Amino acid sequence: MKLSVNINKIATIRNARGGNTPNLLLAASRIESFGADGITVHPRPDERHIRYADVRDLKAQVQTELNVEGYPNGSFMNLVLEVVPHQVTLVPDPPEALTSNAGWDIETNFNFLSGVIRQLKDAGIRTSIFVEANIQHMQAAKDSGVDRIELYTESFAVGYHEGNKKAIEPFVQAAYKARELGLGVNAGHDLNLDNLAYFAQEIPILDEVSIGHALISDALYYGLENTVRMYKQALSITK
Repeated sequence: MKLSVNINKIATIRNARGGNTPNLLLAASRIESFGADGITVHPRPDERHIRYADVRDLKAQVQTELNVEGYPNGSFMNLVLEVVPHQVTLVPDPPEALTSNAGWDIETNFNFLSGVIRQLKDAGIRTSIFVEANIQHMQAAKDSGVDRIELYTESFAVGYHEGNKKAIEPFVQAAYKARELGLGVNAGHDLNLDNLAYFAQEIPILDEVSIGHALISDALYYGLENTVRMYKQALSITK
């Protein structure tokens, strides 16, 4: 079960003042050295955090895995087909969205998604799509040709925070259905030190979690090295 650290928030701090402080590439290198299994970025057309140039620079530097998230419009597709990251995660949010807030309606967007996935796979890029925890969507995901799904975990995080551990159930069902169909299973959004260990315990077949906002926020209190190790420890806790 791998931890990919989303470094968008580091880029947000850098861009607030201009210049190159904090240094995004140095931060990514340190995060890898502290034990992370990958680096995730989500470039947007307005480049309000990660810039397209950052993605190019990170591909030349990242020693683990580079995961690039985004809505597959023309500029995004041109970028990832040029850079060829290890994984591309397709998200349905429009360019103006503050953050990803829903999974794909796969059936409605099936022809669009399957065409994009075909282009990425022809370029040798592992593909993932951001989906709701709905077991009914898994067959459509499989039929699209995608390699993995990424479970959008906000509803789990909200339910768990409110004391409802049953909020995990649709995620368990969707994950095991995806695995039964031969798909890999990633997860992300609002996973944090409070809920991550439980999520990982209940779905031990996870391939990867992608965490940014919570992890970078925790690093303000605990330090970046310690925080990465705390998240890795949460992923290693078994029942």
